[in-house]
Amino acid sequence: MTSVLTPELTAHWDEPDSFTLAGYKRVGGYRALPRALRTDPDEIIQMMKDSGLRGRGGAGFPTGMKWGFIPQGDNKPHYLVVNADESEPGTCKDIPLMLATPHTLIEGAIIASYAIRADRAFIYVRGEVLHVVRRLHHAVAEAYEAGYLGENILGSGFSLDITVHAGAGAYECGEETALLDSLEGLRGQPRLKPPFPATAGLYACPTVVNNVESISSVPFIVGNGASEFNALGTERSKGFGIFSLTGHVTTPGQYEAPLGVTLRELLDLAGGVRAGHSLKFWTPGGSSTPIFTDEHLDVPLDFEAVGKAGSMLGTRALQIFDETTCVVRATLRWTEFYQHESCGKCTPCREGTYWMVRVLDRLQHGQGTDEDLDKLLDICDNILGRAFCAFGDGAISPVVSSIKYFRDEYIEHAKRGGCPFDPAAATLWADGGR
Repeated sequence: MTSVLTPELTAHWDEPDSFTLAGYKRVGGYRALPRALRTDPDEIIQMMKDSGLRGRGGAGFPTGMKWGFIPQGDNKPHYLVVNADESEPGTCKDIPLMLATPHTLIEGAIIASYAIRADRAFIYVRGEVLHVVRRLHHAVAEAYEAGYLGENILGSGFSLDITVHAGAGAYECGEETALLDSLEGLRGQPRLKPPFPATAGLYACPTVVNNVESISSVPFIVGNGASEFNALGTERSKGFGIFSLTGHVTTPGQYEAPLGVTLRELLDLAGGVRAGHSLKFWTPGGSSTPIFTDEHLDVPLDFEAVGKAGSMLGTRALQIFDETTCVVRATLRWTEFYQHESCGKCTPCREGTYWMVRVLDRLQHGQGTDEDLDKLLDICDNILGRAFCAFGDGAISPVVSSIKYFRDEYIEHAKRGGCPFDPAAATLWADGGR
Protein backbone atom coordinates (compact mmCIF):
# COMPACT_ATOMS: atom_id res chain seq x y z
CA MET A 1 0.00 0.00 0.00
CA THR A 2 2.93 2.36 0.51
CA SER A 3 3.20 2.53 -3.27
CA VAL A 4 0.14 4.79 -3.08
CA LEU A 5 2.30 7.51 -1.56
CA THR A 6 4.33 9.94 -3.68
CA PRO A 7 6.65 11.71 -1.23
CA GLU A 8 8.02 14.76 -3.00
CA LEU A 9 7.36 17.80 -0.82
CA THR A 10 7.53 15.62 2.30
CA ALA A 11 10.40 13.35 1.24
CA HIS A 12 13.05 14.91 3.48
CA TRP A 13 11.02 16.18 6.42
CA ASP A 14 12.68 13.67 8.76
CA GLU A 15 16.25 14.83 8.06
CA PRO A 16 17.72 16.93 10.88
CA ASP A 17 19.09 19.67 8.61
CA SER A 18 16.29 19.71 6.02
CA PHE A 19 15.51 23.34 6.86
CA THR A 20 19.00 24.57 6.04
CA LEU A 21 20.34 25.67 2.67
CA ALA A 22 22.98 22.93 2.77
CA GLY A 23 20.39 20.26 3.53
CA TYR A 24 18.10 21.49 0.75
CA LYS A 25 20.88 21.64 -1.85
CA ARG A 26 22.10 18.16 -0.92
CA VAL A 27 18.81 16.71 -2.16
CA GLY A 28 18.62 18.75 -5.35
CA GLY A 29 17.44 22.10 -4.08
CA TYR A 30 17.91 25.20 -6.26
CA ARG A 31 18.59 23.09 -9.36
CA ALA A 32 15.32 24.16 -10.94
CA LEU A 33 16.05 27.87 -10.46
CA PRO A 34 18.90 28.25 -13.00
CA ARG A 35 16.83 26.37 -15.54
CA ALA A 36 13.88 28.69 -14.95
CA LEU A 37 16.03 31.82 -15.25
CA ARG A 38 17.27 30.62 -18.65
CA THR A 39 13.67 30.19 -19.82
CA ASP A 40 11.34 32.88 -21.12
CA PRO A 41 8.85 33.88 -18.37
CA ASP A 42 5.88 33.14 -20.64
CA GLU A 43 7.21 29.62 -21.16
CA ILE A 44 7.25 29.12 -17.38
CA ILE A 45 3.61 30.20 -17.21
CA GLN A 46 2.77 27.79 -20.03
CA MET A 47 4.62 25.04 -18.16
CA MET A 48 2.36 25.61 -15.15
CA LYS A 49 -0.69 25.42 -17.41
CA ASP A 50 0.58 22.21 -19.01
CA SER A 51 1.25 20.65 -15.60
CA GLY A 52 -2.38 21.02 -14.56
CA LEU A 53 -1.37 22.36 -11.14
CA ARG A 54 -4.41 23.73 -9.32
CA GLY A 55 -4.34 25.87 -6.19
CA ARG A 56 -3.63 23.79 -3.10
CA GLY A 57 -5.17 26.31 -0.70
CA GLY A 58 -8.72 25.06 -1.14
CA ALA A 59 -10.31 26.66 -4.20
CA GLY A 60 -8.39 24.62 -6.76
CA PHE A 61 -8.06 27.40 -9.35
CA PRO A 62 -5.55 26.56 -12.13
CA THR A 63 -2.23 28.11 -11.11
CA GLY A 64 -0.90 28.73 -14.61
CA MET A 65 -4.11 30.46 -15.59
CA LYS A 66 -3.89 32.73 -12.55
CA TRP A 67 -0.31 33.69 -13.47
CA GLY A 68 -1.40 34.33 -17.05
CA PHE A 69 -3.98 36.90 -15.91
CA ILE A 70 -1.21 39.32 -14.90
CA PRO A 71 -1.13 42.13 -17.52
CA GLN A 72 2.22 42.76 -19.16
CA GLY A 73 3.68 46.05 -20.33
CA ASP A 74 1.50 48.00 -17.90
CA ASN A 75 4.41 49.90 -16.33
CA LYS A 76 3.22 48.93 -12.84
CA PRO A 77 5.01 46.92 -10.14
CA HIS A 78 3.94 43.29 -10.00
CA TYR A 79 3.77 41.37 -6.73
CA LEU A 80 3.72 37.75 -5.60
CA VAL A 81 2.01 37.10 -2.27
CA VAL A 82 2.29 33.67 -0.67
CA ASN A 83 -0.69 32.85 1.51
CA ALA A 84 0.88 31.11 4.51
CA ASP A 85 -1.95 32.05 6.88
CA GLU A 86 -2.98 28.43 7.43
CA SER A 87 -5.89 28.41 9.88
CA GLU A 88 -8.59 26.02 8.63
CA PRO A 89 -9.46 23.66 11.52
CA GLY A 90 -7.81 20.32 10.86
CA THR A 91 -5.40 21.70 8.27
CA CYS A 92 -1.74 21.25 9.11
CA LYS A 93 0.30 20.89 5.91
CA ASP A 94 1.74 24.33 5.13
CA ILE A 95 3.08 24.93 8.64
CA PRO A 96 5.15 21.70 8.77
CA LEU A 97 6.26 22.28 5.17
CA MET A 98 7.68 25.70 6.03
CA LEU A 99 9.17 24.33 9.23
CA ALA A 100 10.89 21.36 7.57
CA THR A 101 11.80 22.65 4.10
CA PRO A 102 11.35 26.43 3.84
CA HIS A 103 13.77 26.66 0.90
CA THR A 104 11.32 24.70 -1.25
CA LEU A 105 8.89 27.57 -0.82
CA ILE A 106 11.56 30.20 -1.41
CA GLU A 107 12.78 28.57 -4.62
CA GLY A 108 9.21 28.28 -5.86
CA ALA A 109 8.56 31.93 -4.98
CA ILE A 110 11.63 33.08 -6.95
CA ILE A 111 10.53 31.13 -10.03
CA ALA A 112 6.93 32.34 -9.73
CA SER A 113 8.05 35.95 -9.33
CA TYR A 114 10.27 35.65 -12.40
CA ALA A 115 7.37 34.24 -14.42
CA ILE A 116 4.98 37.09 -13.56
CA ARG A 117 7.73 39.77 -13.77
CA ALA A 118 7.59 40.66 -10.08
CA ASP A 119 10.58 42.06 -8.24
CA ARG A 120 8.97 41.91 -4.80
CA ALA A 121 7.37 38.93 -3.04
CA PHE A 122 5.71 38.61 0.35
CA ILE A 123 5.17 35.55 2.52
CA TYR A 124 2.20 36.26 4.82
CA VAL A 125 2.48 33.77 7.69
CA ARG A 126 0.49 33.40 10.90
CA GLY A 127 2.12 35.31 13.74
CA GLU A 128 1.20 32.61 16.28
CA VAL A 129 3.63 30.13 14.70
CA LEU A 130 6.66 32.07 15.81
CA HIS A 131 8.99 29.11 15.29
CA VAL A 132 7.96 29.03 11.62
CA VAL A 133 8.37 32.80 11.26
CA ARG A 134 11.92 32.51 12.62
CA ARG A 135 12.73 29.59 10.34
CA LEU A 136 11.48 31.50 7.29
CA HIS A 137 13.59 34.53 8.24
CA HIS A 138 16.61 32.24 8.59
CA ALA A 139 16.00 30.61 5.20
CA VAL A 140 15.47 33.95 3.45
CA ALA A 141 18.73 35.25 4.95
CA GLU A 142 20.54 32.13 3.70
CA ALA A 143 19.06 32.62 0.22
CA TYR A 144 20.26 36.24 0.13
CA GLU A 145 23.76 35.24 1.23
CA ALA A 146 23.94 32.54 -1.44
CA GLY A 147 22.85 34.93 -4.21
CA TYR A 148 19.42 33.38 -4.79
CA LEU A 149 17.75 36.61 -3.67
CA GLY A 150 18.66 40.23 -4.17
CA GLU A 151 20.18 41.91 -7.21
CA ASN A 152 21.02 40.07 -10.44
CA ILE A 153 20.20 36.55 -9.22
CA LEU A 154 22.75 34.04 -10.59
CA GLY A 155 23.83 36.62 -13.15
CA SER A 156 20.47 36.46 -14.91
CA GLY A 157 19.65 40.14 -14.65
CA PHE A 158 16.55 39.26 -12.58
CA SER A 159 16.28 40.78 -9.10
CA LEU A 160 13.90 39.88 -6.28
CA ASP A 161 13.36 40.79 -2.64
CA ILE A 162 11.24 38.62 -0.34
CA THR A 163 9.60 39.96 2.81
CA VAL A 164 8.31 37.65 5.55
CA HIS A 165 5.25 39.29 7.10
CA ALA A 166 3.73 37.95 10.34
CA GLY A 167 -0.06 38.34 10.51
CA ALA A 168 -1.96 39.03 13.71
CA GLY A 169 -3.96 35.81 13.69
CA ALA A 170 -7.30 36.20 11.91
CA TYR A 171 -8.89 33.28 10.07
CA GLU A 172 -10.44 35.72 7.62
CA CYS A 173 -6.97 36.77 6.44
CA GLY A 174 -6.72 33.43 4.68
CA GLU A 175 -9.09 34.98 2.10
CA GLU A 176 -6.85 36.57 -0.50
CA THR A 177 -8.29 40.09 -0.56
CA ALA A 178 -8.53 40.29 3.25
CA LEU A 179 -4.91 39.15 3.33
CA LEU A 180 -3.95 41.95 0.94
CA ASP A 181 -5.72 44.55 3.08
CA SER A 182 -3.93 43.22 6.16
CA LEU A 183 -0.60 43.32 4.32
CA GLU A 184 -1.25 46.98 3.52
CA GLY A 185 -1.78 47.71 7.23
CA LEU A 186 -5.57 47.77 7.16
CA ARG A 187 -8.08 45.63 9.00
CA GLY A 188 -8.28 42.20 7.36
CA GLN A 189 -11.65 42.30 5.60
CA PRO A 190 -12.60 41.03 2.14
CA ARG A 191 -12.79 43.39 -0.80
CA LEU A 192 -15.58 43.65 -3.32
CA LYS A 193 -14.60 41.91 -6.55
CA PRO A 194 -14.06 42.92 -9.31
CA PRO A 195 -11.45 44.29 -9.57
CA PHE A 196 -9.54 41.08 -8.95
CA PRO A 197 -6.00 40.92 -7.53
CA ALA A 198 -4.55 40.06 -10.95
CA THR A 199 -5.24 43.63 -12.05
CA ALA A 200 -5.63 45.55 -8.78
CA GLY A 201 -4.18 43.61 -5.86
CA LEU A 202 -1.51 44.72 -3.41
CA TYR A 203 -1.17 48.52 -3.51
CA ALA A 204 -3.65 48.48 -6.44
CA CYS A 205 -1.07 46.73 -8.63
CA PRO A 206 -1.18 43.35 -10.45
CA THR A 207 -0.75 40.61 -7.85
CA VAL A 208 -0.69 36.82 -7.75
CA VAL A 209 -1.79 35.23 -4.46
CA ASN A 210 -0.90 31.55 -4.13
CA ASN A 211 -0.89 29.03 -1.31
CA VAL A 212 2.34 27.68 0.23
CA GLU A 213 1.89 24.18 -1.17
CA SER A 214 1.07 25.53 -4.64
CA ILE A 215 4.28 27.59 -4.81
CA SER A 216 6.32 24.77 -3.24
CA SER A 217 5.23 22.47 -6.08
CA VAL A 218 6.75 24.78 -8.70
CA PRO A 219 10.40 23.61 -8.39
CA PHE A 220 9.33 20.01 -8.97
CA ILE A 221 7.43 20.96 -12.13
CA VAL A 222 10.27 23.08 -13.53
CA GLY A 223 12.93 20.55 -12.55
CA ASN A 224 11.16 17.41 -13.73
CA GLY A 225 8.92 18.75 -16.47
CA ALA A 226 5.19 19.44 -16.61
CA SER A 227 4.47 15.96 -17.99
CA GLU A 228 5.80 14.18 -14.90
CA PHE A 229 3.49 16.18 -12.63
CA ASN A 230 0.63 15.85 -15.12
CA ALA A 231 1.00 12.07 -15.17
CA LEU A 232 -0.11 11.89 -11.53
CA GLY A 233 -3.63 12.42 -10.23
CA THR A 234 -6.86 12.20 -12.18
CA GLU A 235 -8.06 13.59 -15.49
CA ARG A 236 -8.78 17.11 -14.22
CA SER A 237 -7.04 17.08 -10.82
CA LYS A 238 -3.35 16.60 -11.53
CA GLY A 239 -0.32 15.97 -9.39
CA PHE A 240 0.33 15.07 -5.78
CA GLY A 241 -0.95 16.68 -2.61
CA ILE A 242 -0.53 16.50 1.14
CA PHE A 243 -3.45 14.88 2.98
CA SER A 244 -3.63 15.65 6.70
CA LEU A 245 -5.22 12.88 8.79
CA THR A 246 -6.22 13.85 12.32
CA GLY A 247 -8.68 12.74 15.00
CA HIS A 248 -9.71 9.16 15.70
CA VAL A 249 -7.08 7.55 13.48
CA THR A 250 -4.37 5.17 14.64
CA THR A 251 -1.48 7.07 13.04
CA PRO A 252 -2.34 10.70 12.35
CA GLY A 253 -0.03 12.72 10.16
CA GLN A 254 0.77 13.94 6.65
CA TYR A 255 0.26 11.52 3.75
CA GLU A 256 1.43 12.77 0.36
CA ALA A 257 -0.31 11.00 -2.50
CA PRO A 258 -1.69 11.69 -5.97
CA LEU A 259 -5.05 13.45 -6.06
CA GLY A 260 -7.73 10.81 -6.48
CA VAL A 261 -6.56 8.62 -3.62
CA THR A 262 -9.45 7.48 -1.37
CA LEU A 263 -9.89 7.74 2.37
CA ARG A 264 -10.04 3.95 2.50
CA GLU A 265 -6.52 3.77 1.03
CA LEU A 266 -5.22 6.47 3.36
CA LEU A 267 -6.78 4.83 6.41
CA ASP A 268 -5.11 1.53 5.46
CA LEU A 269 -1.79 3.36 5.49
CA ALA A 270 -2.63 5.07 8.79
CA GLY A 271 -3.63 1.90 10.59
CA GLY A 272 -7.36 2.55 10.35
CA VAL A 273 -9.72 4.18 12.82
CA ARG A 274 -8.52 3.81 16.43
CA ALA A 275 -8.74 0.26 17.72
CA GLY A 276 -12.17 -1.02 18.67
CA HIS A 277 -14.09 1.77 16.94
CA SER A 278 -15.68 2.49 13.59
CA LEU A 279 -15.83 5.52 11.32
CA LYS A 280 -18.87 7.75 11.82
CA PHE A 281 -18.16 10.94 9.85
CA TRP A 282 -15.22 12.87 8.44
CA THR A 283 -14.30 16.06 6.62
CA PRO A 284 -12.62 15.86 3.21
CA GLY A 285 -11.20 19.39 3.33
CA GLY A 286 -11.44 20.86 6.81
CA SER A 287 -14.40 22.05 8.83
CA SER A 288 -15.62 24.47 6.15
CA THR A 289 -16.45 21.58 3.83
CA PRO A 290 -19.63 19.48 4.14
CA ILE A 291 -19.02 16.33 6.14
CA PHE A 292 -18.95 12.82 4.68
CA THR A 293 -19.84 9.49 6.33
CA ASP A 294 -18.56 5.92 6.01
CA GLU A 295 -20.51 5.57 2.76
CA HIS A 296 -18.01 7.95 1.15
CA LEU A 297 -14.87 5.92 1.92
CA ASP A 298 -14.23 5.20 -1.75
CA VAL A 299 -14.87 8.67 -3.16
CA PRO A 300 -11.73 9.71 -5.08
CA LEU A 301 -10.23 12.68 -3.29
CA ASP A 302 -10.01 15.05 -6.23
CA PHE A 303 -11.82 18.30 -6.94
CA GLU A 304 -14.45 16.82 -9.26
CA ALA A 305 -15.34 13.58 -7.47
CA VAL A 306 -15.61 15.19 -4.04
CA GLY A 307 -17.75 17.98 -5.49
CA LYS A 308 -20.01 15.49 -7.23
CA ALA A 309 -20.45 13.62 -3.93
CA GLY A 310 -21.65 16.81 -2.24
CA SER A 311 -18.60 18.32 -0.56
CA MET A 312 -15.33 20.09 -1.45
CA LEU A 313 -11.73 18.89 -1.50
CA GLY A 314 -10.64 22.09 0.22
CA THR A 315 -7.31 21.82 2.01
CA ARG A 316 -7.42 18.00 2.22
CA ALA A 317 -7.76 18.16 6.00
CA LEU A 318 -9.24 14.74 6.77
CA GLN A 319 -10.68 14.96 10.28
CA ILE A 320 -11.75 11.48 11.37
CA PHE A 321 -14.55 10.95 13.92
CA ASP A 322 -15.66 7.57 15.26
CA GLU A 323 -19.00 6.48 16.73
CA THR A 324 -18.22 7.97 20.16
CA THR A 325 -18.52 11.50 18.76
CA CYS A 326 -21.67 13.58 19.10
CA VAL A 327 -22.15 15.23 15.72
CA VAL A 328 -24.26 18.00 17.30
CA ARG A 329 -21.47 18.87 19.74
CA ALA A 330 -18.84 18.79 16.98
CA THR A 331 -20.96 21.04 14.77
CA LEU A 332 -21.52 23.44 17.66
CA ARG A 333 -17.78 23.69 18.33
CA TRP A 334 -17.05 24.38 14.66
CA THR A 335 -19.78 27.02 14.51
CA GLU A 336 -18.47 28.71 17.66
CA PHE A 337 -15.15 28.98 15.85
CA TYR A 338 -16.76 30.64 12.83
CA GLN A 339 -18.75 33.04 15.01
CA HIS A 340 -15.52 34.07 16.72
CA GLU A 341 -13.59 34.43 13.45
CA SER A 342 -16.20 36.35 11.45
CA CYS A 343 -14.65 39.68 10.46
CA GLY A 344 -18.05 41.31 10.93
CA LYS A 345 -18.12 43.14 7.61
CA CYS A 346 -21.14 41.28 6.20
CA THR A 347 -24.40 41.11 8.14
CA PRO A 348 -25.30 37.53 7.10
CA CYS A 349 -22.05 36.16 8.57
CA ARG A 350 -21.88 38.43 11.60
CA GLU A 351 -25.48 37.86 12.69
CA GLY A 352 -26.03 34.43 11.18
CA THR A 353 -23.15 32.70 12.92
CA TYR A 354 -24.23 34.23 16.23
CA TRP A 355 -27.75 32.84 15.93
CA MET A 356 -26.55 29.46 14.67
CA VAL A 357 -24.50 29.08 17.85
CA ARG A 358 -27.50 30.01 19.99
CA VAL A 359 -29.76 27.44 18.30
CA LEU A 360 -27.11 24.70 18.21
CA ASP A 361 -26.33 25.20 21.89
CA ARG A 362 -30.02 24.80 22.69
CA LEU A 363 -30.19 21.62 20.61
CA GLN A 364 -26.99 20.23 22.15
CA HIS A 365 -28.48 20.54 25.64
CA GLY A 366 -31.72 18.83 24.63
CA GLN A 367 -33.79 21.99 24.85
CA GLY A 368 -34.49 22.31 21.11
CA THR A 369 -37.35 21.17 18.91
CA ASP A 370 -37.87 19.95 15.35
CA GLU A 371 -38.72 23.53 14.44
CA ASP A 372 -35.22 24.56 15.53
CA LEU A 373 -33.76 22.37 12.81
CA ASP A 374 -35.87 24.15 10.22
CA LYS A 375 -34.82 27.47 11.75
CA LEU A 376 -31.17 26.49 11.47
CA LEU A 377 -31.55 25.57 7.81
CA ASP A 378 -33.40 28.83 7.17
CA ILE A 379 -30.55 30.81 8.73
CA CYS A 380 -28.06 28.87 6.60
CA ASP A 381 -30.09 29.62 3.48
CA ASN A 382 -29.95 33.33 4.29
CA ILE A 383 -26.17 33.21 4.70
CA LEU A 384 -25.39 31.18 1.58
CA GLY A 385 -24.01 33.34 -1.23
CA ARG A 386 -24.80 36.61 0.53
CA ALA A 387 -21.35 37.77 1.63
CA PHE A 388 -18.25 39.35 0.13
CA CYS A 389 -16.26 36.12 0.46
CA ALA A 390 -16.78 32.39 0.94
CA PHE A 391 -16.58 32.54 4.76
CA GLY A 392 -20.34 32.33 5.18
CA ASP A 393 -20.69 29.43 2.76
CA GLY A 394 -18.00 27.56 4.69
CA ALA A 395 -19.54 28.31 8.07
CA ILE A 396 -22.86 26.71 7.14
CA SER A 397 -21.31 23.59 5.59
CA PRO A 398 -21.04 21.50 8.79
CA VAL A 399 -24.51 22.59 9.92
CA VAL A 400 -26.36 21.72 6.70
CA SER A 401 -24.46 18.48 6.09
CA SER A 402 -24.76 17.23 9.69
CA ILE A 403 -28.52 17.72 9.60
CA LYS A 404 -28.62 15.97 6.23
CA TYR A 405 -26.86 12.83 7.50
CA PHE A 406 -27.68 12.86 11.23
CA ARG A 407 -31.08 14.49 11.63
CA ASP A 408 -32.19 11.64 13.90
CA GLU A 409 -29.31 12.38 16.25
CA TYR A 410 -30.44 16.00 16.61
CA ILE A 411 -33.97 14.79 17.37
CA GLU A 412 -32.66 12.24 19.90
CA HIS A 413 -31.16 15.10 21.93
CA ALA A 414 -34.61 16.66 22.25
CA LYS A 415 -36.21 13.35 23.17
CA ARG A 416 -33.70 12.67 25.94
CA GLY A 417 -33.57 16.24 27.16
CA GLY A 418 -29.79 16.21 26.77
CA CYS A 419 -26.86 14.76 24.88
CA PRO A 420 -26.85 10.93 24.68
CA PHE A 421 -23.05 10.85 24.27
CA ASP A 422 -20.32 10.84 26.91
CA PRO A 423 -17.87 13.61 25.90
CA ALA A 424 -15.01 11.81 27.61
CA ALA A 425 -15.47 8.73 25.41
CA ALA A 426 -14.55 10.72 22.32
CA THR A 427 -11.21 11.89 23.74
CA LEU A 428 -8.07 10.26 22.41
CA TRP A 429 -7.07 9.05 25.88
CA ALA A 430 -10.41 7.41 26.61
CA ASP A 431 -9.14 3.93 25.64
CA GLY A 432 -5.93 4.08 27.59
CA GLY A 433 -4.13 6.08 24.95
CA ARG A 434 -4.92 3.74 22.08
